[in-house]
Amino acid sequence: MGLEDLNGLGEAAATREFLRCCGSRRWATRMAILRPFADARTMANAAERAFEALDRGDWLEAFAAHPKIGAGGAGGTGRAGGVAGGEDGGGGEDGAGGAGGVAGSSAWSAQEQALVAEAADVTRQRLAEANRDYEARFGYIFIVCATGKTAAEMLALLERRLPNDPDAELRIAADEQRKITRLRLTKLVAEDRDHN
Repeated sequence: MGLEDLNGLGEAAATREFLRCCGSRRWATRMAILRPFADARTMANAAERAFEALDRGDWLEAFAAHPKIGAGGAGGTGRAGGVAGGEDGGGGEDGAGGAGGVAGSSAWSAQEQALVAEAADVTRQRLAEANRDYEARFGYIFIVCATGKTAAEMLALLERRLPNDPDAELRIAADEQRKITRLRLTKLVAEDRDHN
């Protein structure tokens, strides 16, 4: 849909569209209320301000909307096992599951994790194991802006972040979620052009 279409939606429908970009209901509701946006830059600036107002619970809700890499729904168990992230993450946040996941973001997830499918079995297996370790340590799946990253690159990032202090890691994961959200917002208002 284009920006004009997004601006013209009712609040509930707009909230559902924004949930495709970020699984935090608070963020999506705020974005729906802030419309209409004059242009994409105004929308992006509003998205940043709305994201800055989120707290730990909101971030965790957004994380929960991501399926694991190779999975079709939030928290799923794909063959790679657990990196999440959307076009900017490795797992994508699509599917109808999760904290407000909306159908249609699964196509985004597939694009975002496309390079994982090319990884060797041993890399995908190690990624699954490392994500289980990460989830046991932090209580949520690994969130990374995965666009353009190979499975090996995401594995290296995961292993580097695994020893982090929990509070520091939560802030890092939230920043990765912010990147994912920014990329998905761009996709949201570009969908008409992509399909025509």
